[in-house]
Amino acid sequence: MNTTPATSRFDWHTTAADAIGGIDLTGRRALITGAASGIGVETARALASANAEIILAARDLATAAAVADDIRAGTGNENVHVAHLDRASIDALAAAAVREPLHILVNNAGVMAIPELRRSPEGHEAQFATNHLGHFRLTTALLPALRAANGARVVSLSSRAHLNSTVDFDDIDFRVRDYEPALAYAQSKTANVLFAVEAARRWAVYGIEANAVHPGAILDSNLVRHYDRTTVDQLRNSDRYTYKTVAQGAATSVYVATSPELDGIVGRYFENCREADPDNPGAAGIDAAGVAAYALDPDDARRLWDLSEQMNS
Repeated sequence: MNTTPATSRFDWHTTAADAIGGIDLTGRRALITGAASGIGVETARALASANAEIILAARDLATAAAVADDIRAGTGNENVHVAHLDRASIDALAAAAVREPLHILVNNAGVMAIPELRRSPEGHEAQFATNHLGHFRLTTALLPALRAANGARVVSLSSRAHLNSTVDFDDIDFRVRDYEPALAYAQSKTANVLFAVEAARRWAVYGIEANAVHPGAILDSNLVRHYDRTTVDQLRNSDRYTYKTVAQGAATSVYVATSPELDGIVGRYFENCREADPDNPGAAGIDAAGVAAYALDPDDARRLWDLSEQMNS
């Protein structure tokens, strides 16, 4: 394991095309969840441009198929495929995927700010179930394919929102406390980082490198579909955030998934294509918000892993 702080020539302005420049992924397979819209599309496009075989995992097969056609036409890479991904299809997708090595897994799909308390069929709060438990189940099911790659990378998309909440192990599913959409989202994003920390520890022996990323603040995304127009306009005019394009938002995922600069770098959190510093509560504009110490806590990471296995059983 490399303990040296990661450095980078990239920054807030970097696009996915910039991050993939000069990298050849011929012979490598990549699976991206949530690849029918937003930064998932741009992540897939960048990886395809470097000649990787791409699997677009999405709920909406028709939209994903159109995206695949567009990526093939734009990159000349015919090895772009579509796979159905929802709660019921995870095991089937994993069973198909493990037939060959999987070199890159980008856990990109997510939901945000569901206005009212919703639960998965198993009874878990919907944002935690989608953003963390679903990806936990998929990634662990894909372990044989990741091991077979002899050097796979797993990228989990978190958010600066993780700074707003730890994982409340006593009430993850909001059975006691009042439901707050932003708090539930923040908890799930902390879980994404903790997952990367523990996956890195458990799977280092297999050469699997796991990290988490914050893509940046992006309004042109389906992630904000639960916001009304007034809220979106207020956010767009806020002095607190400077918003990235979708291509810029995909850059950190692409960088962490492919850069040779990060060989041996595991269990860390990146933003703006750089390893994050400790949290900066006053961050505004293009300032890096940093990472909370609790999101990197190894004890909480182990605890969450064990609990996630129970919740997915």
